[in-house]
Amino acid sequence: MSPYVSYLRLKRNPLKKYALICLALLCTFSTAVTASEPNDKLESLFAQHQDRVIYLDFWASWCIPCRKSFGWMNEMLAKYKDKGLVIISVNVDTDPKLAAAFLKKNPINFPVIYDHAGVLASQYGLKGMPSSYLYARDGKLKATHVGFLTKHKPRYEAQINALLAQQQATD
Repeated sequence: MSPYVSYLRLKRNPLKKYALICLALLCTFSTAVTASEPNDKLESLFAQHQDRVIYLDFWASWCIPCRKSFGWMNEMLAKYKDKGLVIISVNVDTDPKLAAAFLKKNPINFPVIYDHAGVLASQYGLKGMPSSYLYARDGKLKATHVGFLTKHKPRYEAQINALLAQQQATD
């Protein structure tokens, strides 16, 4: 039975007020449960890769600079994966179909966390797309980037390289 038919039946029911309140609470609880899912996935990925340099990237399908950054991130991962680089991306599109279409045109070699409710985006206080965060192996944030400019690729790579070299020297 469709939700609309269920709603019409509730509307005719003398206890409709209580049923609608319960339905609203159920929807709120369901949203709260699924809203924590991106955070749980991110924590799990960080835990799996705690001794690695992590490049966390927030993106959206409508973001033109994100298209350029995806090729670069694939390149960085291929070049530095064996040295300890991990890339994790977070999609902030509200419609999963838009993210799927974007990924079909821009394939990647790293995991995607879907943050359709904007939970992680809110926690990180995003100021633009893409937004990236570079973490050292000790989990400390070392650099942030808002936007992606081709002319800054050498600087982004140098930051990654510096962290990887620093970590290798202490291993």
